Amino acid sequence: MRADLLAGPFDGLDEALEAVDAFDRALVAGLLRPQPAGAGPARLADAVVGTPLAARVAEAAAKAAAGAAGEEHFLALAGARAALLGSVHDALLARVEEAAGRSHGTESAPPAAPGAAENVLTAARAWLSDLARCGWQGLDHEVVSGAAEVVTAMLPDPSLRRLATLLDGFAAELAASCPGASAERFPVRRWADLWSRGMLLTVPGAAGAPVTGTADGRLLPLGIDVQEHATAAQAQVHAVFEPADGSASRLVRASVSMPKPDTVVGAGIWQLLRPHMSLLAAAGEGRSMDLTGMPVTAEGDLVWSDEHARTGEPAEAFATARVALPTAVAHVTAPLDRHPARLAVPVFLEGYTASTDDDGVLTFTVAGLELLVDTDRVPAAGPLTPEAVGTSGACIALVRWDAGAFHVQPLAVETTVRRKVTAVHAGAWAGGTTDKAGVRAEKAATDAAKVLSERAGRLLRK
Repeated sequence: MRADLLAGPFDGLDEALEAVDAFDRALVAGLLRPQPAGAGPARLADAVVGTPLAARVAEAAAKAAAGAAGEEHFLALAGARAALLGSVHDALLARVEEAAGRSHGTESAPPAAPGAAENVLTAARAWLSDLARCGWQGLDHEVVSGAAEVVTAMLPDPSLRRLATLLDGFAAELAASCPGASAERFPVRRWADLWSRGMLLTVPGAAGAPVTGTADGRLLPLGIDVQEHATAAQAQVHAVFEPADGSASRLVRASVSMPKPDTVVGAGIWQLLRPHMSLLAAAGEGRSMDLTGMPVTAEGDLVWSDEHARTGEPAEAFATARVALPTAVAHVTAPLDRHPARLAVPVFLEGYTASTDDDGVLTFTVAGLELLVDTDRVPAAGPLTPEAVGTSGACIALVRWDAGAFHVQPLAVETTVRRKVTAVHAGAWAGGTTDKAGVRAEKAATDAAKVLSERAGRLLRK
């Protein structure tokens, strides 16, 4: 990997982010009242001059400056903000793929299938517009509670659950900060991301089911990215797919998500996720999978169904990373997913020097470039530890971008244990484990699940 390419400057990146930040600051105070000249909406309009969005965003910025913006104007501003962040995403992705020596898919992602009833989407857009008017400083429980009816109306429709989940989580975060007038600070970028994404998902068809094809061939897992929160857990398997027709290998992903009680933590989450995707066990055991007719989107996401997969031959992840990963074609990115925070590019690193500073920050020095290692993303649900990463000599990782710099998130490392090179994977316990720590965590999760099941049974009997 040409890590030195990641150190170069990006033309226009700082200017794009400054325009986004200016608009995000405007959302803190709200857009109900007239804005000063050169405020956030005007900065967005200036940033998209010369693009197809220019006229619509200029009109929206003028209305916002006068304190008279309507829903269609907020939608235009959200679109401009997403377009700027999308351009940043594209520039970062192109640089990472150049550094990795990887080609990119040339086809564009097709539009999603049209979906849901427009009246529910209109109600969601109205609530988000009210938020933009009052701003984060003007938040109160009356404004935030307006999301409840909208979410309730959306949940029965599968095509609306993506937006419903976003609104529900967003409303919960806002409610925890009410009243806004007394809050000392706000997660400005995060809430603006959620607001603008929510606005765009209210466009009919934007949240519809993606167009899918089918995949036949061999799947070679690279590693598992685990995300765990108090009430939910997700495992995303990154893999190389070798089509049966002999065409070029490509990068794909497969994900499984489940709600969970907050008492199930660490390795216990595998008990919730494992029954829903056999790929987890195969990845944990270091085996390939043979796919037949597996649904797959243009963005490289396998819509996993166990009936279309069977466990194949052993496939060691580091062998896949060394041999198959460099020539795999990257997937295209769906328009709404073009955001710097969603950058997660699988790469293989070796020959680096690992070092830890006085603050405990771990870095890999690769070809003279220092890459920050995001050890906070190393999950408790596996045997991989920051210590193992710090003594490693090779690493399968996801390149991410945060706070103006590239980071690497380890999925697996090769390290020396008792004079023997040993592979340690973040998802090694996905299919089960004999490791003492993993066994204890799974037993604790089993006990917690039994207690919760008994309590739920008593409630239902009442």
